[in-house]
Amino acid sequence: MSDKYDVIVIGAGPGGYVAAIKAAQLGLKTACVESWSSEDNKQVLGGTCLNVGCIPSKALLEISHKFEEASHDYEMQGIIAKDVKIDLAKMMERKSGIVKQLTGGIAGLFKANGVTSIHGHGKLLANRKVEVTDKDGKSQTYEAENVIIATGSKPIEIPPAPFDGDYIVDSEGALEFTEVPKRLGVIGAGVIGLELGSVWARLGSEVTVLEAQDTFLPAVDQQVAKDALKQFQKQGLNIVMGARMTGAEIKRKLVNVSYEDSKGKQEAKFDKLIVAVGRRPYTDNLLSEDSGVQMDERGFIFVDDNCKTEAPGVWAVGDVVRGPMLAHKASEEGVMVAERIAGHKPQVNYDCIPNVIYTAPEVAWVGKTEEQLKAEGEEYNVGTFPFAANGRAMAANSASGLVKIIADAKTDRILGFHVVGPQASEIVAQGVIAMEFGSSAEDLALTCFAHPTLSESVHEAALAVAGGAIHIANRRKKK
Repeated sequence: MSDKYDVIVIGAGPGGYVAAIKAAQLGLKTACVESWSSEDNKQVLGGTCLNVGCIPSKALLEISHKFEEASHDYEMQGIIAKDVKIDLAKMMERKSGIVKQLTGGIAGLFKANGVTSIHGHGKLLANRKVEVTDKDGKSQTYEAENVIIATGSKPIEIPPAPFDGDYIVDSEGALEFTEVPKRLGVIGAGVIGLELGSVWARLGSEVTVLEAQDTFLPAVDQQVAKDALKQFQKQGLNIVMGARMTGAEIKRKLVNVSYEDSKGKQEAKFDKLIVAVGRRPYTDNLLSEDSGVQMDERGFIFVDDNCKTEAPGVWAVGDVVRGPMLAHKASEEGVMVAERIAGHKPQVNYDCIPNVIYTAPEVAWVGKTEEQLKAEGEEYNVGTFPFAANGRAMAANSASGLVKIIADAKTDRILGFHVVGPQASEIVAQGVIAMEFGSSAEDLALTCFAHPTLSESVHEAALAVAGGAIHIANRRKKK
């Protein structure tokens, strides 16, 4: 038995490594267990997010967006860039370099904060003991006063299209293509499917996205979702709604996909097929039968509002528990748990967690949609402002999309904040801050925004809630 720790974290993704660092900063003796290995069997920190998720996908999105602009948008702005080409190998090298730098940075942060890093697969036993098994099968058991489970999630595999790692791939495989597919199929028009489809469409793929649901982005405010759909289709993404996949077969180096839509049975051929229908908790071989931790039938660990499990001293955060699978949500929960172990009483405000789709245009939102408020019978006012009327957006050749603010009809408190357009991922933070402090639409309307900026669209949308926008015609209020 090794030395006893105050905290052992299982998993070094955005929930786990943040929890470990915060716990150590609070004076707790902390260790973090991670099984991810590099090709030379060295421990790799950062989890899915840094290694095969958020960071590498955003690197490819940024690079491919620059290529798209240089290929199609520069000439109208007076920039002549002929014969623009993509060096895919160098593009992938750039992506890998960013990942390596960031994951190495976490190792440096562990060292600076006194977090002990343990390499191997962690399994929770009874009484807060953690068994760690290395690559050679050797096991060692550690003991802690508190254990934080932060093992993340993995892509869902569906029976009609099992992964083969070459022709039919998950989101991780889609980040490693060695050439641009001529015809690319994507199963799932969610966040991951749209982002990865956008990357390869910009680089020259003919992309078809098959979505089983009839409503595009059902979790998004539908005014925003419809605006986004029009822009994605204009870019060349063939998005087929109500398409229920029935099978996939690899023949002659092509993936033959069969599906059913409103027109009946359909078939399509692709050079590559990305399956992006969601993710499931990564809880394989994680808990012993006597660990005291309970899971539901889908593998999610039961926790209370403060991420505490039914087992004394055991907590769980991030993708393995209820709520959206978002890296920043996991990090907030990790900090909260570390603080609670140290005796403090913070809470995560789940009503103020932003969501972002990093396409172009970006889609971002926080709070309630109009559809949710209508279903709840709430009275509300809406203010919108298009980027087409924003000088900075026009100057940047990014004048599509809008900002939408929804406020309570009686109190004017902001209930929802929605953006589709340039830098939506940054602009949505203004809505998050406003809602976190209980701001009204009038509070934003009375705030001075710099000119010319994209954020002026927030100001105008807030003004529009009360029918007082300056740079667009206001909707007439019903008497």
